[in-house]
Amino acid sequence: MGSSVEQCILVTGGAGFIGTHTVVQLLNQSFKVSIIDNLDNSVLEAVHRVRELVGPDLSTKLEFNMGDLRNKVDIEKLFSNQRFDAVIHFAGLKAVGESVANPRRYFDNNLVGTINLYETMAKYNCKMMVFSSSATVHGQPEVVPCVEDFELEAMNPYGRTKLYLEEIARDIHAAEPEWRIILLRYFNPVGAHESGRIGEDPKGIPNNLMPYIQQVAVGRLPELNVFGHDYPTKDGSAVQHP
Repeated sequence: MGSSVEQCILVTGGAGFIGTHTVVQLLNQSFKVSIIDNLDNSVLEAVHRVRELVGPDLSTKLEFNMGDLRNKVDIEKLFSNQRFDAVIHFAGLKAVGESVANPRRYFDNNLVGTINLYETMAKYNCKMMVFSSSATVHGQPEVVPCVEDFELEAMNPYGRTKLYLEEIARDIHAAEPEWRIILLRYFNPVGAHESGRIGEDPKGIPNNLMPYIQQVAVGRLPELNVFGHDYPTKDGSAVQHP
């Protein structure tokens, strides 16, 4: 993507952990950015802090839209008012345990929302997407580290939604080769902006280890429970391989 004409990127889930950091980078690289987020697991304060980090001038290039990808009207409103050069798609539910307990919620959010997004992108001839997939599409690989060409074998409803959406992306590209879609597979991202003003701050009890540790450290949660005492490690607790 060249820089001669100001380009506009739609970031779904842009108020979330990875979304806010991506939006900061995009604004600092002189892109215009529109966020759509239903604030299911994020807060509007994070967007305010993005504006604070980039300053008043670049903040004018950022637009926040409260909306839900499952509602076609919300997406249509966005695309009818603004031409987008690309979409970075972070919006989706991501807790493995919750997906096992309530798979329909995950199919509705992750699958229906993304299909609606593709339909509207196609209608408005925006055919460039970065899709936030997950390393869970590999299931439990026999060896680590995990690499790109490992077998695809999701083992829970959350992972299956990501795997289905990867397959949908491949099918769309096979049928319409002008689409350019990148699939990002990662594990649990960790970290925060160097300013400390934005970072991972999930609602409720965190599902991932690092935000749980951080909330214990600042007193929001009382303690960290370490499970296991007979694993072949120095202290008997489990080791999770990346």
